[in-house]
Amino acid sequence: MTSRSPTFRMMTIEGHTVRVAHWPAPAGGGLPLFFFNGIGANIELMAPLADHLPDREILTFDMPGIGGSPAPAFPYRPWMMARVAAAILDEHGHKQTDVMGVSWGGAMAQQFALQYGSRIGRLILVATTAGMLMIPGKVASLSKMFDPKRYSDPDYMLRNFETLYGGASNAGAAAHALRTKPPTRMGYMMQMVAMLGWTSAPCLPFMRTDTLILMGDADNIVPVINGRFLKLLIPHARLEIIEGGGHLFLLSMAETVVPIIEEFLSGDEPLRQAA
Repeated sequence: MTSRSPTFRMMTIEGHTVRVAHWPAPAGGGLPLFFFNGIGANIELMAPLADHLPDREILTFDMPGIGGSPAPAFPYRPWMMARVAAAILDEHGHKQTDVMGVSWGGAMAQQFALQYGSRIGRLILVATTAGMLMIPGKVASLSKMFDPKRYSDPDYMLRNFETLYGGASNAGAAAHALRTKPPTRMGYMMQMVAMLGWTSAPCLPFMRTDTLILMGDADNIVPVINGRFLKLLIPHARLEIIEGGGHLFLLSMAETVVPIIEEFLSGDEPLRQAA
């Protein structure tokens, strides 16, 4: 596995200034992959994924007040951040993209797919839900997830890593903590508030995007049933359950998960035809 370094730039889009990361790739690598991160998570936390996908161009950005992005100037909703993502794609000359989102970012990925369906090739939803209709995980995990201390205090994160994320995810706890940059309090709060009352459920049956849903069967935050609910609603969806996968299985079990992602993204036969 070869380590890749992104180029960073600051962009101001519709009043929000965000830090954008871009991993270029060799020509002929297919559509770029636009990534939406989890709540409070900075770009560096997902950076190892780029090392596992060396032939894929990847774009992502820190939400306002998260990572290297300054605090939001005003509250925002998912549709606003979808517009930011679309502007980033425009700036890099892309009319279409594959999209992946994990946890909170999986909800954002759904919003983007519903808002910009003509711009999406394939969609990957990781450890996520349909929004306010989610079946919650363990109370002990959720109480710690909503505490921004997990990002600002490495010792706190390490002590509570297994309780927070579950599964085999504690294998990479130390490296995860080192890549963490604490969000601003305003940024973290605004990111939580952004999804209040949001759900994709009424719209998902009308989505025509080929979708891969990845869920961990040991996820303490987002139980597998949420993935089954998404699979039920999305017409052209495939559900893969990762055995032993905690909430961070995308990174902690990359050797298992990445081949599934690569096979899905490079597949020639659309799920709508297979169905």
